[in-house]
Amino acid sequence: MNWKLCISLLFWTIAIPESAIAHGVIVQSQTTSAIKINATYDTGTPMANAEVRIYTPQDPTTPWMTGNTDENGHFVFIPDHDNSGLWEATVRQAGHGALIAIPVSPPGEQVSHSSENAIASNSASNPVQKWVAAAAVIWGFIGTALFFTRLKPSDETGDNSPPITSQESEN
Repeated sequence: MNWKLCISLLFWTIAIPESAIAHGVIVQSQTTSAIKINATYDTGTPMANAEVRIYTPQDPTTPWMTGNTDENGHFVFIPDHDNSGLWEATVRQAGHGALIAIPVSPPGEQVSHSSENAIASNSASNPVQKWVAAAAVIWGFIGTALFFTRLKPSDETGDNSPPITSQESEN
């Protein structure tokens, strides 16, 4: 087995830049008379034309409103303040997305004016995950190398000639 090739593959497997693996999503909300959602990838690129679904606390399975973000990743809506509680918004685009809980209070009560409690999917992996993945790749290389280099059992006589079949022995 070509060990230089194995070492080279191992190096490039571990050295892949994080930006090439995957990117996460950051979703924030600001509460004024309306609620403004700002959706970006963790690289800062806006999620233009991403699908947005808004759910009320009373019916978290049926969307109360659907729409798309603008080219800057913004989406604005005015909630029904009679349905106070934690509203949920999902923002999705091309397999990436996040869920954010937005507190909505009855009229006259104060609420926090911004939220960054998004649960992002497809976020970049942390260092522990990278080391576990690298160890799994190394173990895979070792296992494959051992599989292909195992010793074949030989005859007790040391003769490597093919065995005689029953048809050849009758002649």
